[in-house]
Amino acid sequence: MSRTIAASPASQSAPQPLTYPETVDAMYAHLRRRLADVVPDFELRQQAEIAVEVNRLKAERNAVILGHNYMEPVLYHSVPDYTGDSLGLSRISAEVDAETIVFCGVRFMAETAKILNPSRTVLLPSPRGGCSLAEAINADQVRRLRAKYPEVPIVTYVNTYADVKAESDFCCTSGNAAAVISTLRDQGHDQIIFLPDEYLAANTAAELGLPFRVEGAASLDESPEPLDPGTIIGWAGRCEVHEQFTVDDITAARQQFADVRVLAHPECSPEVIEASDFSGSTTQMLKYVDQTNEGRLMLLTECSMGDNIASQSPDREILRTCSVRCPHMNEITLSQTLEALRRTRHVIKVPEEIASRARVSLDRMIATG
Repeated sequence: MSRTIAASPASQSAPQPLTYPETVDAMYAHLRRRLADVVPDFELRQQAEIAVEVNRLKAERNAVILGHNYMEPVLYHSVPDYTGDSLGLSRISAEVDAETIVFCGVRFMAETAKILNPSRTVLLPSPRGGCSLAEAINADQVRRLRAKYPEVPIVTYVNTYADVKAESDFCCTSGNAAAVISTLRDQGHDQIIFLPDEYLAANTAAELGLPFRVEGAASLDESPEPLDPGTIIGWAGRCEVHEQFTVDDITAARQQFADVRVLAHPECSPEVIEASDFSGSTTQMLKYVDQTNEGRLMLLTECSMGDNIASQSPDREILRTCSVRCPHMNEITLSQTLEALRRTRHVIKVPEEIASRARVSLDRMIATG
């Protein structure tokens, strides 16, 4: 099989950077309008002072701040120039004109920004910024999968580290996974390996009407079994947040609120997705909330995402049923963001040999709608 794999083009209009108040009193008023029902008032006042200093330093250092949708509400609403999901922020990071990029997310996201901007300084506010999915697979396991299925292209979820991306043919996010797989199938590739999220792979296979099989570390040395036409081969990795949501959570909500609309991230189990009203990436969830006015909403995703949607949609009733925070996203705070800028702290580095190969799969992801 040739690994020359084309990507379908995607047309995206460039988003405009966000702006914020420049004084502490104005920032406090801004945060209070957004978050009075979410964050204690004394904390809003304290955080407003930090946010104003972050924005001052950001301008002084010609820096841009990217904020993932899972960031804590005060940070999310006070300092990012751009907010979004992994795909949206990847596209933006490839285009921004800044000397420094501060990525308020986790390490694999900051690595992606560095790969796309090799000459710029990329900072991660947290010294670790892990991810259960990124740590579920390593580059050697990807190489062994390729040896086991030598004719099958490998699609890797963006929630992976750079060395894994370097071993892959294509990257994707939850927002364009189906489009990436459809692109490969249109190019004549039948079976496809999709790593490392078992549930996202299974849900994408179900969306496309394709058979699904799971591989894992224990099965890498086994001889491959015959594959049905169109099989998606997944990997036994799961998001430690999304795997905690259950059908019982949905059932209980429907029993109490007959009009509830359940929105689930595709990293949830297939059973949860089947029981939900809508499944999509965080950006797709935001669009759903904006475009649908009926009923209460229940979001099965990281808790800060629910808080951020609630603050942006004060007229919608968001059920506060979520108690699941990502411990890694939770490491990123306004104070850490300030220190990252002050001290040029936690600089992200990716070896050139890895970065150049990972860039190929990332460019294909960004080019796919």
